[in-house]
Order: sequence, then C-alpha cells, then structure tokens
Amino acid sequence: MLKLIALGALGYVGYRYYQNNFAHHGRAAFADGQGADGATHQVRNSGPEAMRDKPVRSWDKTDEAADESFPASDPPATY
Repeated sequence: MLKLIALGALGYVGYRYYQNNFAHHGRAAFADGQGADGATHQVRNSGPEAMRDKPVRSWDKTDEAADESFPASDPPATY
C-alpha cells in the first residue's frame, strides 16, 4: 500500500513539474494577449509576432499575404 501511495505522490509531483515548466498555457497558436476571453470566435492578428511559437525562418511577402488572408477561401492578389 505504501508503494502505491509513493508512486501516486511521485506521479503528482512529476505532473506539476511538467505543467509549470513545459506545458503551453493559453490558447494554441495565440501569442500572449491575443484572442478575447469569452468570445465565440477566436481570431488572432496576422503576422509572426501574433503567433505563440516563433517561426523557424523569417517570413517573406508570400507568407505575410497568406497569413493575412486566412481563413478566406480566395488567395491574395500578391501571388
């Protein structure tokens, strides 16, 4: 019984450590301060500065235009 209690305590401590150090808080794909609490439709601003995870490479005009047009069905005229 003691082994089970110790294992549960160790699991809880590990879970809290993960939550505090590695888990992303907030909304997926939103930078801090993006999106309105309680809104039925969550929309983030365009551009890499509005993203939670920074892009691996720098953006060009095509990347900016595609992000600005999302979720529209028509592509931007800059292609």
